[in-house]
Amino acid sequence: MRHVSRLYERWIRSRENHLCFRATNRVVRHFEWGLDWSHNWPCSRRHPKNGDAPDDYVSKLNRLAMSDSHEFFGYQTPRDFALEGGMLRFTSPVATPYPENNKVHAQWFPAKGGGKKAVVLLPHWNAPADGHNALCRGLSRLGISALRLSLPYHDYRMPAELQRADYAVSANVCRTIDAARQAVIDVRCCFDWLETQGFDRLGIVGTSLGSSYACLASAHDERISLNVFNHCSTYVADVVWTGLSTQHIRQGLEEHIDLERLREAWLAISPISYLEKFAAKRQKSLFIYAAYDTTFLPEFSRDIIARVQRLGVDHKVVVLPCGHYTLGETPFKFIDGYHICSFVKRHL
Repeated sequence: MRHVSRLYERWIRSRENHLCFRATNRVVRHFEWGLDWSHNWPCSRRHPKNGDAPDDYVSKLNRLAMSDSHEFFGYQTPRDFALEGGMLRFTSPVATPYPENNKVHAQWFPAKGGGKKAVVLLPHWNAPADGHNALCRGLSRLGISALRLSLPYHDYRMPAELQRADYAVSANVCRTIDAARQAVIDVRCCFDWLETQGFDRLGIVGTSLGSSYACLASAHDERISLNVFNHCSTYVADVVWTGLSTQHIRQGLEEHIDLERLREAWLAISPISYLEKFAAKRQKSLFIYAAYDTTFLPEFSRDIIARVQRLGVDHKVVVLPCGHYTLGETPFKFIDGYHICSFVKRHL
């Protein structure tokens, strides 16, 4: 049995490598603190740089953002929501230099027969425009409407100069923070729209990078009563530093910053920073992780699950016998979809 288990693991890991390195357009980008991306953050406006070294200033901004995170992830509700042809569009409250990225797109999958339950779905990093749509259609057939958000710098929101969503997570430290802040705020705007449509039972489903954003949003929004974290981790920095699919980002970082400093530099956008806020919401949560994940390493998932257990979070854990990329393949994608749909159907 042990021999069969080792062969199976070897096969999964080989498949993970193959799927990961199909993409040949990864770019190693130069390290930047990117302080210009922080100028519109509330904490930066109140506490200008004033001669601080860049790394010290970024650490200070993280501490200030976390000390008043409701302000950091706060926003003015957009006034230009428009639903047309199954696509909700509105202007992001976070302005960036890229007009494409400033227009939010969210695909709408209304439930068959109506109903007052809805989820916002956040895809994985570099998901195609139709990624996770099958899951949204499945939820809608179960009586749960789904709003599938295009993440910052993804698909419809991708600047013309990019082939991948590189600006969402990169060796530019503050731009990565700004993208996460924008994602969380855009998510909360989606819940604003859902409320105007009469939905009063609201949940969130996030995968990979979308899972991290979902945790941040859920910790700061009282309206979310159910969470699904499809892949999960504590620190953004650890995933970037150790993940198979993010080694090109590490290459841009490691000559300028070590893992401990990177953790501190991205602390304001790491789920671990808000677990007590998250636990105080008393929501129901599903944590799914892959036993052979080479991107969100299993020990990171086990760590965050152990922490929420200690905090008394009402949760369920599912461990799937696959990896990060193979989770998107048959049969694992159907098993994953079953767990997500059944959990949402039962508890929302």
